[in-house]
Amino acid sequence: MRAIKSVLVMAGTGKRSNPDLPEAIVMIRAMCDSNIPKFLKDDVVLFNAIVQDLFPGTEVPKQDTGELLKTIIECLEACGLQHTE
Repeated sequence: MRAIKSVLVMAGTGKRSNPDLPEAIVMIRAMCDSNIPKFLKDDVVLFNAIVQDLFPGTEVPKQDTGELLKTIIECLEACGLQHTE
């Protein structure tokens, strides 16, 4: 039950910060943000398939992480590390 509550809290926060987004997209983002970090690489594929089954035909637009991603890549390169997309 805690996991469901945390997804609902994240969805509520997302809806308040983006009131124009459809509720299906807000729920998908909340489910992904709260679950994907816990999964192994192979499990992410299965999770995405389940989400597609729950919300058929819903395309979730990518979130804009422009400045954050740019800064992370710069830090990686400064440390002599490579980044992958």
